[in-house]
Amino acid sequence: MYVVESKGGAIACMLLSLTFLGTWPALLTLLERRGRLPQHTYLDYTITNLLAAVIIAFTFGEIGKNTVEKPNFLNQLSQDNWPSVLFAMGGGIVLSLGNLATQYAWAFVGLSVTEVITASITVVIGTTMNYFLDDRINKAEILFPGVACFLIAVCLGSAVHSSNSADNKTKLNSLSNDYKDGTELIPFVFEYRSYMYVSEDLENGRIGTKEKAKFGTADFLVELENKRAIKVLGKGTFIGLAITFFAGICFSLFSPAFNLATNDQWHTLKVGVHHLTVYTAFFYFSASCFVVAVVLNISFLYRPVLNLPKSSIKAYLSDWDGRGWAFLAGLLCGFGNGLQFMGGQAAGYAAADAVQALPLVSTFWGVLLFGEYRKSSRKTYILLGGMLSMFIVAVAVLMASSGHRK
Repeated sequence: MYVVESKGGAIACMLLSLTFLGTWPALLTLLERRGRLPQHTYLDYTITNLLAAVIIAFTFGEIGKNTVEKPNFLNQLSQDNWPSVLFAMGGGIVLSLGNLATQYAWAFVGLSVTEVITASITVVIGTTMNYFLDDRINKAEILFPGVACFLIAVCLGSAVHSSNSADNKTKLNSLSNDYKDGTELIPFVFEYRSYMYVSEDLENGRIGTKEKAKFGTADFLVELENKRAIKVLGKGTFIGLAITFFAGICFSLFSPAFNLATNDQWHTLKVGVHHLTVYTAFFYFSASCFVVAVVLNISFLYRPVLNLPKSSIKAYLSDWDGRGWAFLAGLLCGFGNGLQFMGGQAAGYAAADAVQALPLVSTFWGVLLFGEYRKSSRKTYILLGGMLSMFIVAVAVLMASSGHRK
């Protein structure tokens, strides 16, 4: 079994994990904006997410000789370690619920702000729990100022979303004044039934435009609404934020649960039974995540939420549009989580929560790929800059608080 033992190696794992975990949400957002049903995308994603855990278990988990101090993955499967297994599986369940919720939150709140709020809640709650579970191996005088930065970022993220929503409302109201013919707009609701430059082919579900709208314009917002799978215009701001906060609470619990699974701080294992290794715990963690995701998304095929169209298993199996991107997203998320846990086992899970600064990466993709915040107000840009500044400070502070597990 390979073990990350140095602080430098742990930080390298965190940085690589940060890149992976900040990129996979952009891929799922891309598919939703192209009109692919989120149920189809998430089923594809969860398959390769589990595959990543299996690859990690049979590579890093099987390197070297099996010893009492460092048992290999396969040897641990037959041990009487079910209390720790249940902690790992519990962590996988809440992560699955959180990931599923964010898939819908991205549409309502936007990729950048969703990731900011969920990551910040994760750090504020989860990092505090991990600090005490890890027997305070991280430097509190450095760690908690970093947590405070994330808490400030939650407030700024909510303000960014509110300001950007007001900007979009202004743009759409301006559009209604310019185009009376062919557009039905209910003030402050924004329910678009048609648009003079958009034609829909109901048989094949395709949408064509005479000229591609520019990022940040009202035309772009309408064009996006017609293409995307989850319709958001006319929905209240509260819905998106409620989903986002629920996801953040779920995310805040998975890392402490994994910490308990690998270190047995509550002494639930029998005497002489070795703690679960990171690789064994991650396998059980991902397996439970997979089961929950499959059960919920198959049910959502036939009983969709948020007014999404119904689908079926047959329709899912025949839907290959964007499947490769969904598979890639699952691999990135799986390897990202695995690297986070590998780094956390060496340097402390509280410090490993520095990967929750993934909104830095997600915001980059959000602005580059999706044109988020283009042509927004000065107020929105100031709030966005403040939010990202808090994240840059926070990730540096959390990494500086890294300790070393004895």
